[in-house]
Amino acid sequence: EPLSDISMAALRAGIGRDFPEKLDKFDFITKEMAYYGDLTNELLQQRGPNYDEQLDIGDRRNALNQLRAISARKRFGLREYDRLPGKSAVPEFVADMLAPIIDKVGLAAPLLSRVSHDFSEYLDGESDYAELARERVRSRLCDILRRGDRLLLISHGTGSVITFDVLWQLSHDERYKKEFGEVKIDTWLSLGCPLGVSMVQKRLLGARDRSSVSFPTNIISWHNVAAEDDYACHDNTVADDFKKMLQQRVASTIRDYHVYNLTVRYGKSNPHSSVGYLIHPRTAKIIVDWMQ
Repeated sequence: EPLSDISMAALRAGIGRDFPEKLDKFDFITKEMAYYGDLTNELLQQRGPNYDEQLDIGDRRNALNQLRAISARKRFGLREYDRLPGKSAVPEFVADMLAPIIDKVGLAAPLLSRVSHDFSEYLDGESDYAELARERVRSRLCDILRRGDRLLLISHGTGSVITFDVLWQLSHDERYKKEFGEVKIDTWLSLGCPLGVSMVQKRLLGARDRSSVSFPTNIISWHNVAAEDDYACHDNTVADDFKKMLQQRVASTIRDYHVYNLTVRYGKSNPHSSVGYLIHPRTAKIIVDWMQ
């Protein structure tokens, strides 16, 4: 509940800042979250270190409050980003330079496990974590689709990879295709998304098939927002990697946006933070365009 509250508050603050006349319409919309954090927690607690939940939630709220204090959309730019404490391009630079080499020599999975154990387990693990996480997203998504609602689907980080796989399952897996194969999602908004990375693309459901079966067929518009120095999306474009979705006419639009994430976590710049993505003017604009 705290994570949902913070996420929705960030979305609402961004719309209220840039489109205050649209707040009533935003408040009217049904908003739901697919949560698999308990699965991730169980996985990470096996490795340590200890996690202080109250401190983490408090720091997220502090980050949101700092971002809410920015009163103009034009201030979400390079000048303000350069002033953030601890800002560094090194993690993104290292990931960008080494990723192709590491993947070729077979070191991608071990190194990813050291940096992000849960993401590594999702891509290459032997446990049932990946399918359990997909089930959390899939069950919530299917409930919404059965209602016949128009849908804006927002995902962040690893959640974007899980979402892609779930959308692929609904399009092509025989267990779900009959009921959901023809259902379309208006807009998918991916934030801090690793799907531009070749090592990730090779591990997606359907990746070994070179026909249209490689891709979900239920997305009308895909908007991808990537922040400067966000190592998770160091290859920050997806339109070039998934252009066959347009050529094969299984999607209408795929667009990339480059932004600056002004979040400060624990006194240091954190360009991957979901709060900074959710409150950003670009996110607000995409949501308002969808509402209209």
